[in-house]
Amino acid sequence: MIITISGAPGSGKSTVAKLVAGKLGFRHYSAGDFMREIAEKRGVSLLELGKAAEKDRSIDRELDERTIQLGKREDDFVMDSRLAYHFIPTSFKVFLEVDDREAASRIFGDVKKEKAGRKVEKESTTLAATLAAIKKRRKSEELRYRKYYGLNPYDEGQYDLVIDTTKATPNKVVEKVVTAVKKSCSSC
Repeated sequence: MIITISGAPGSGKSTVAKLVAGKLGFRHYSAGDFMREIAEKRGVSLLELGKAAEKDRSIDRELDERTIQLGKREDDFVMDSRLAYHFIPTSFKVFLEVDDREAASRIFGDVKKEKAGRKVEKESTTLAATLAAIKKRRKSEELRYRKYYGLNPYDEGQYDLVIDTTKATPNKVVEKVVTAVKKSCSSC
């Protein structure tokens, strides 16, 4: 079984995906990690890479192909990605929503903690700057995905499960995802 977890920046996609993968004994992949690798190679932030991707289709093609191939060659994994649900249509599709202010608080909190292993966005110098960057990033992604794929990853009607994470702990969200996955898959 493949589970794809999408959602807005700061919704907890990576955290929840890692925990769900651990709970189910699955591997975990992250498109955000793929994007951060590309951004680091180019010496730019995620927001800057997203803006560049509006004009440079090769960035998305690289991510898309990586996701498509992963879905073809592997099983029993969880992937947090804005578009994996689209490129792996047979997956169990989860969308995590979150209030923008809560998302900014989480991301800014990560910056302050300097989480190991995760490069943070350089625009996140203050809570207000982080909130502004989230809104710009979302707008950039919506524009890009509509232009390239004719879809909106924030349209919740495309998912098997939608969870508001604004006031939920990661463990509560994981519990909801695992319960829904098990209900949908009799052989899991």
